[in-house]
Amino acid sequence: MNFDFTEDQHEIKKTARELLGSRSSLAKVRAAAEAKSYDDGLWKELVELGWPGIAIAEEHGGQGLGAVELAILSEELGYAVAASPFLATVAAAEAIGVAGTPEQQARWLPLLASGEATGTLGSVDGLVPDADAAAVIVLIGEDGVARVLSRAEADVTPVDSIDPTRRAARVYAPPTNGEPLGGDSAAAVDRATVVVAAELVGVAQRALEMTLAYVKDRKQFDTPVGAYQAVSHKCAQMLKDTEGARSATYFAAWAADAGVGGADFLAEASSLAKAAASDGGRDVTASAIQAHGGIGFTWEADVHWLYKRAQVDAAWLGGSGVHRARLARLLAARLQPAAA
Repeated sequence: MNFDFTEDQHEIKKTARELLGSRSSLAKVRAAAEAKSYDDGLWKELVELGWPGIAIAEEHGGQGLGAVELAILSEELGYAVAASPFLATVAAAEAIGVAGTPEQQARWLPLLASGEATGTLGSVDGLVPDADAAAVIVLIGEDGVARVLSRAEADVTPVDSIDPTRRAARVYAPPTNGEPLGGDSAAAVDRATVVVAAELVGVAQRALEMTLAYVKDRKQFDTPVGAYQAVSHKCAQMLKDTEGARSATYFAAWAADAGVGGADFLAEASSLAKAAASDGGRDVTASAIQAHGGIGFTWEADVHWLYKRAQVDAAWLGGSGVHRARLARLLAARLQPAAA
């Protein structure tokens, strides 16, 4: 069987890598981070390309593609550490597209697809990324039920974020504000979780490539440091973690598109992806800093932007521990009848 991307998917990846390579260089990421702002010019270009609506149905102004295509874009934006509300916006759109009522979809999805409004998705008991600028907020309650609110219906309190390019806030809204999503809230969050996992894959891939370039160039005793076992073994582990996260994430994206096995199958796949990507993103970026030696711990080095993005994404919509525990419960529930 051929598990490679299609020609069109390869073209999406190529286009995204080329555009973001010039428009979201690490120098521009640094400038946006130091200004504690988004790159408004980059967001405008993403909107012109129709990327926020890539997985939104055509009837709502999107391109009508799937979770795999969205994962490709999210991975590339993670690779570029883009200072943009893209990920939060498409996460909200995924949730509304999966579980919103027809009226909710008709009201909110055209705004998100066109870039006229940005959105976000997060939990009432945690930090919600990019909420201070979002016009559309999908808020997950303590009971697991998600509701969609306009910015005016929520109390948003910005807080300091470890990643200045991805702002954070606490969001509160009285139970009477907003509307519960009409469908399965868990399935809505699962679909959005795959998008976050995909960005973590891109972050890990960039950290791995930067590390390999550095250890090939940096010499100690006239020998590239990458030739030493302690460094080469660490790089091999970084590759293993990155590829494991990528495999789990694209499997989950495929599961979301294929619709096989129902909601429980997607739940298992999304939790597996988020657990692997959260651990992989954090471990790979931490190893990248260590492999860079003394320079890796300095403000002037760029590798710490990847580490910071990984920390935020790893916690968003549940860290690896949360998702491993959930996966264990799901598997136990599925396997118990067979064991009996």
